[in-house]
Amino acid sequence: MRIAEIATYATRHVTLVRVTAEDGAEGWGQTAPFNADITAQVLHRHVAPHVLGRDEADVGAVGQDVVEREYKFPGSYVCRALAGVETALWDLRGKRAGLPVCALFGGAARPEPVPAYGSSMRRDIQPKDEAERLARLTQSHGFRAFKIRVGSVCGHDRDQWPGRTEEIVPAVRAAVGGKCELLADGNSCYTPARAIEVGRLLEASGYGHFEEPCPYWELEWTAEAAAALTIPVAGGEQDTDLAQFRRMIGMDAVDIVQPDVCYVGGMTRALAVARMAAEAGKTCTPHAANRSLVTVFTMHLLAAIANGGPFMEFSIEPASWATNLFDPPLEAVDGHVPFPGEGPGWGVRIREDWLAGAELQSSSR
Repeated sequence: MRIAEIATYATRHVTLVRVTAEDGAEGWGQTAPFNADITAQVLHRHVAPHVLGRDEADVGAVGQDVVEREYKFPGSYVCRALAGVETALWDLRGKRAGLPVCALFGGAARPEPVPAYGSSMRRDIQPKDEAERLARLTQSHGFRAFKIRVGSVCGHDRDQWPGRTEEIVPAVRAAVGGKCELLADGNSCYTPARAIEVGRLLEASGYGHFEEPCPYWELEWTAEAAAALTIPVAGGEQDTDLAQFRRMIGMDAVDIVQPDVCYVGGMTRALAVARMAAEAGKTCTPHAANRSLVTVFTMHLLAAIANGGPFMEFSIEPASWATNLFDPPLEAVDGHVPFPGEGPGWGVRIREDWLAGAELQSSSR
């Protein structure tokens, strides 16, 4: 069947995408969040014209085709918009087949709950309070792994405030105990020398990976830090260019590759990154920093690959914009996130009350 309509339901936080085939069958997807109303405009201008009228079975080729046709506009917004359409097409294909999306890529038809690490997004929190918060979550939700924030975002070696990193790293370890996996995210903070210093601190406290220690665009810096450290270095969440992932993997800039399904342009492109990593013997732990559909997509991605990390990222921060989009909501139970529902496609039901409050725009043949 050919694609007859692409509709967006946009807010500033997030845009949901509905793709309708010529027989009326529908699939739902989501663009990357934040300034998502702008992404919706990009979608209708730069993506929809290349998708409308195509056979829905072409979904695997849609991403590369859009990127090539829009080669004058490389990068973030086109890929964010592309992800909305591409994920909606996979939902449609899953519903046609009566299977969850992961099964279309060779995963199980009835996926198991996914082990999750509780992902802290906070740098404004005192180390003592963060340590106590994460210790409580081991009891209330059974988390056996967490990620904390060190340094400051693109901080040029500056901490969020002086001494915070040196305090929070051992404080959290002491609070959650030695059996809990701990990870740390530098968010592009450090030069190689300082990244190595912080990496040594993380190694001394038994942390499991060091994410984006250096500015993500400085692959040589990240490779220098990775070569000097024993703690695995992770990265890739910001990247949208498959050639950049190929360079990153080829030069051993990272040990763990972290594509974001909604940043990179959808499931097909995220799977391509995971396969590049697998060929190089590297792990893929996708980025999924909120409980919108990106986490659902990530669950299906991990269910379809053999080189997924031991834990999926799962935000522990409240965000009503991300938790009122669909049913059933995502919740951690005994440190695992059950797959949402048992239906085909993504397995979720989009909430009509959320759609009613969003801005609708449509492109059609």
